[in-house]
Amino acid sequence: MSKLELLAPAGDLRKLKTALAFGADAVYFGLPAFSLRSRLNPFDKGKVKEAMAYVHQQGRRAYLTFNIYPHSRHLKELPKYVDLIAELKPDALIMSDPGIISFVKEKLPEIPRHLSTQANCTNWRAAKFWHEQGIKRIILAREVILEDVKEIHQKVPKLELEYFVHGAMCMAYSGRCILSKWLTGRSANLGDCSQPCRWKYHLTEEKHPGEYMPIEEDQHGTYIMNSKDICLIEHIDELRQAGVCSVKIEGRTKSIYYVANIVKAYRQAIDGDRPVKELRQELDKITNRGYIPGFLFGEEKCEHNLANSHNIADWQFVGEVIEYDRKKETANIKVHNEIHQGDKIEFVVPGGDNFTQKLDKFQDTESGEELTEAHGGAGQKIIVNPRNLAPKYSVLRRKI
Repeated sequence: MSKLELLAPAGDLRKLKTALAFGADAVYFGLPAFSLRSRLNPFDKGKVKEAMAYVHQQGRRAYLTFNIYPHSRHLKELPKYVDLIAELKPDALIMSDPGIISFVKEKLPEIPRHLSTQANCTNWRAAKFWHEQGIKRIILAREVILEDVKEIHQKVPKLELEYFVHGAMCMAYSGRCILSKWLTGRSANLGDCSQPCRWKYHLTEEKHPGEYMPIEEDQHGTYIMNSKDICLIEHIDELRQAGVCSVKIEGRTKSIYYVANIVKAYRQAIDGDRPVKELRQELDKITNRGYIPGFLFGEEKCEHNLANSHNIADWQFVGEVIEYDRKKETANIKVHNEIHQGDKIEFVVPGGDNFTQKLDKFQDTESGEELTEAHGGAGQKIIVNPRNLAPKYSVLRRKI
């Protein structure tokens, strides 16, 4: 059986490099015009070139997302990207629309084609159809249960299968939602979702304006469409045995802290480096909405979080290592949340064991001044002396 691929989100260059440092085999990202993350997407043509070159220099794979559902006006822009894609040589293009797929097949036949989860492929006949159209891999719909994964693999054995194992879940079928467009004018199917499913809602009656009727679990409102997050770290082997070749992490708009911790946990789970129960506990240190196994074992296992839009983890992201001097054994840290002298800080490091130490002293990177506290928000950087190796891309956290 071939090695299971760990595929991570790359919301920007720093997150991309962090994902690779923590063990991702591949990353996915896209240009705003044709990506389902158009609003919070810093990748212009220059940055995409830089990202693709970096990934390939590391001997990893990069998949470019072209997964919007376009209107005819969008198709007119496609020819402008042919030369760029040919130059980039992505390891695959991720697409959902048959029009874009046929265009790429005609103009860029040498580029492997992956079918996006947005295309909601849920059965073996649909999978066989897409494979016959030249699709190399299908990113299965989140609604696909484990038994169906097995059947798809058995009926179409040469087709690669990818499955989302961690992250946010859309309340709409395979993410094809029109709530955002209706409420805010921002189309989720064009990469501009405003996430109204995460908002707080109250019920009013037309003859009693301003009189809010309780449909909530608490005083803050109810989250009637707010799905919990998917987490399948305890089921990696089952997916592998079912025929999945790539496990995917959601989260191109999530933080560097999220990317580092989630990728590290799943890397260790795939490689069998730590007990899964310990890794599952690690995931609770990341802000989440509560974890469920999604639809993998049937619809009755898929739940909503009716209390709030997210659960506050009891660990706080406080900084990231942007440079490490091996000779001086010092780390230059970008502060994200306040750090105080005497704080007990855990270093989450790529390729090694995490370690904890008390920060007895640190200094401002620019002035060299000894500090008793440092604050995030202004890009402040500090120099600390980690007791163990803390290479670039390590992240720091504190229990709160």
